[in-house]
Amino acid sequence: MGDAGEGLVDAESRLAERMEEREQEKRKARQTAKGGDPEKTRQIESLNLARIETQRQLDTTAHDARKKQLGQALAELDKRIAALSK
Repeated sequence: MGDAGEGLVDAESRLAERMEEREQEKRKARQTAKGGDPEKTRQIESLNLARIETQRQLDTTAHDARKKQLGQALAELDKRIAALSK
């Protein structure tokens, strides 16, 4: 029973971290939208949503080959987000 409780605590802490990251992304997007290109902002938000979903899949998958694919996808998403954020 203790192991299940630890998993729940881990899941709650990951959720809290994600919520904080998402708030920071929203703040950054608002600042960009005020003085930046709305299409670029939309693309960044779309990539961030894709990254969140890909990370969720990576956290729940058990197959090594799929984990490798998802890791590569995350790296590509990070690369695209960084390029658009410049």
